[in-house]
Amino acid sequence: MQSGSGTVIARSDKTQEAARSVTGEFVSGNYFRTFGLQPSVGGLFTDADNVIGAPLVAVMSYNTWQNNYAGDPSIVGSTFWINTKAVTITGIVPKDFFGDRLSSSPPDFYLPIESVPVLTSRTFVHEPGMRWLYIIGRVKPGVAMAPLQAKITELVRQSLALTKPFSGEQGKRALAEAHVVLVPGGAGIQDMEDSYASKLKLLMWISCLVLLIACANIANLLLVRGMNRREEMSVRRALGAMRTRIVRQLLTESIVLSIVSGLAGLIVAYVGTRMLLAMAFPGAQNVPIDARLSGAVLAFAFGVSVLTGILFGVAPAWITSNANPADALRSGARTTTSGASLFQRSLIVLQSALALVLLVAAGMFIQSLNKLRNIDLKLDATNRYIVHFNPQAAGYSPAQVEAPYRTIEDRFHAIPGVQKVGISTYTPMEANNWGDGVQIQGQPKLNEGASWLRGNAEYFDSVGTRVLMGRGFTAQDTSTSSAVAVVNQAFVKRFFKPGENPIGHRFGSPGPQSSGDLEIVGVVEDTAYNSATWKDHHMYFNPMTQRIPESVRRRPIEQDTGLYAGAIVIQTDRVMDNMESIARQTLAAINPNLSVVKFQTFDEQIADSFTEDRMITHLMTLFSILALLLANLGLYGVTAYTVARRTSEIGIRMTLGANRCSVVSMIMRGAMLQTAISLGAAEYR
Repeated sequence: MQSGSGTVIARSDKTQEAARSVTGEFVSGNYFRTFGLQPSVGGLFTDADNVIGAPLVAVMSYNTWQNNYAGDPSIVGSTFWINTKAVTITGIVPKDFFGDRLSSSPPDFYLPIESVPVLTSRTFVHEPGMRWLYIIGRVKPGVAMAPLQAKITELVRQSLALTKPFSGEQGKRALAEAHVVLVPGGAGIQDMEDSYASKLKLLMWISCLVLLIACANIANLLLVRGMNRREEMSVRRALGAMRTRIVRQLLTESIVLSIVSGLAGLIVAYVGTRMLLAMAFPGAQNVPIDARLSGAVLAFAFGVSVLTGILFGVAPAWITSNANPADALRSGARTTTSGASLFQRSLIVLQSALALVLLVAAGMFIQSLNKLRNIDLKLDATNRYIVHFNPQAAGYSPAQVEAPYRTIEDRFHAIPGVQKVGISTYTPMEANNWGDGVQIQGQPKLNEGASWLRGNAEYFDSVGTRVLMGRGFTAQDTSTSSAVAVVNQAFVKRFFKPGENPIGHRFGSPGPQSSGDLEIVGVVEDTAYNSATWKDHHMYFNPMTQRIPESVRRRPIEQDTGLYAGAIVIQTDRVMDNMESIARQTLAAINPNLSVVKFQTFDEQIADSFTEDRMITHLMTLFSILALLLANLGLYGVTAYTVARRTSEIGIRMTLGANRCSVVSMIMRGAMLQTAISLGAAEYR
C-alpha cells in the first residue's frame, strides 16, 4: 500500500452529485486477501485488477457507503468519476475495517496501484529509485523470524543495488549496513507510534501515581471507618458473634462497595475514552478506534475491583474484629486518644507529596505550551484563509496548470475584500515538507540539504513573510523566463560566509552539471514551516509555474508533481465568515472538478500544529487536579476523624481554660505539619 495518504476527486455517475474531495489509497491486488477480509457487498480486489491495462475499478469504505449513499446496494457495479476517469465500484469493505493505519481520515476509496499513472498522471510507479510503498506480509505458521528477516534483508539489498543512489562506492558501503527489521503487523502501519509513544508512557506513569493516591485514600478511609465501628463490634462480640463472622461481614461490605465503585469507574472510563479520542482526533468524522467495552476489559475491571476490596478491607476488618467486648461497657466519649495513627498520617503525607509532584509537572507543561504558542513564527495570520485543493485530481497535466493558476488569481481578486491571493505547493505549519540536496556553484559540495517550496508572486505577502534583501517573485517569473530562487536567512547562514551577499549567486542539486541552475534573487526571513521548533530550517523558493531545469529534476516525482499547487492563501481586509462557501463556489465555477480538499483559517492551521502538546497538557492538568482533590479529601477525612476521636480531650481542655482559637490552632498545626512534610518530600523527589 502507498506510504502516504492522498486525495482524489470523486462523484457518482448514478446520482449526478457534485465532485467531492475524498481520501484515496492505492493498494496491491492481494491487499484485502492478505488481511483476510470479506466484502460487505460485492467483491474485493483480485490480482487481475492490479495489472497494466486492466479496467479501472475501486472498492468503497463501509463508512462512505453508509454516510454518503445510505447503504444503497446498487452502488456496487455503478460508475464513479474519480479524477475525471470512469471507475467501476466492485465492492464495499467490511464494517469494522478502518484501513491499514490509525488515521483521522481513513480511505474512502481503495484503488489498484497500477491505476496510478492513469488516475494521477504520475509515472514513477515502476521507477526502481522511488520508495513510496509500505509492505505488510503474512507469515506461515511455524516460520522462524530470524532466518526470514535475514532472507528479506538480502532481497532488499539486491533490489537497492540496482538503483543509481547505491551504484557508487559510497552507496555500496551504505547498502552493506542496510537491514530489515520485522515487527508484528497486528496494529497495521503505526505512523503515530513514534510521535505518541513517549508521551503515552508518561501519561501511564501519571495514571499510576493517581491510582496510588486513590489507593492510599481508600486505605485511610477504610481504616477510619473501621476504627469508628470498634464500639459496634465490641457489642457484637459481647452478644456472642464469632470473630470470623465479623471479618466476613466487613469484607463483604468492602467488596460490595468496591464492585459498585468499579461499575461507576467503567462509566467514567467509557466517557473518558470518548474524550481522549476527541482530543487525539479533533474534528474527525471517522475516528479509527472503536471505544466499545469488551468482555475482557469488563472481566479485568471486575477482578481488580474485587481484589481492591479484599486488599483494603482485610486490615480494617482484622483490627476491628479484635475489639474487646468490655469496651462496650465503657463510654467511648471519654477517650483522650490522639486520633489518627502514624500509618494514617503517613498515607496523607504520601498523597499530598504525589499530588504536588503532579501539579508541578502540569505547571511545567502549561509553561512549555505557552512558550510554544508565543514563538515568533514570522507569520501574519490576521484575516487569512487557507484553501487546499488538488489540480492534479481535477484532470490538469503539468503542462496545463499555468492558465488555471492565473484564472484562480483573477477570480479571487474580483471578490470584494480580497487583498492578496497566494498559490503554493504547501503552506506554513501544515506538517508538510519537500527537500533535496543543495550545492552552491563554485563551492565544494556540502553534505546538507534544504527544503523547497513553489509560490506565486503574492505568496510571501499572503503568509506575512517579509523580503529582507533583493526581491520576491513577480508576474514575469514564468515558465519561459530564467530559473530563479528566493532563499531564507538560515539558507544564507549555512551556505555563505558571514557578510557575503548571496544575491546573484547560483545553486542547484549536488554536481557540477546542475549546481548553477537557479539564480538567487532575494532573501526572506526565517518563517516557521514544518514545526515551530525546527531550528536552522534551510529553505529556498521557486516561482509557481517555472519549470525546474532538467538537471535539477533528479527524481521522477519532481517531474510529475513539481508544478502542482496544493494551497491557496487568501488575505482579506476584514473577517469574512462566508469565505469557505465563496471559495468552493469560485473554484467550482472555474472547473467543477476543482473541489476544496480542506478549508481553514490560518489561525486554525497554526493551532492544529500544537494539538498533541495541547492534549498532553490538558490531560496532565486534569490528572493533577484529580490528585489534588483526592489528597485534600484524604486530609479532610483524617483530620475530621482526629477531631471526632479527641472530642473529650478538647472538652477537657476548654473546661480547664483553653479558648476556641487555641483549640483550632492545635488541630490546624497537625494538618499543616503533614502538609509541610509533604512539601519537603515532594521537593526532595
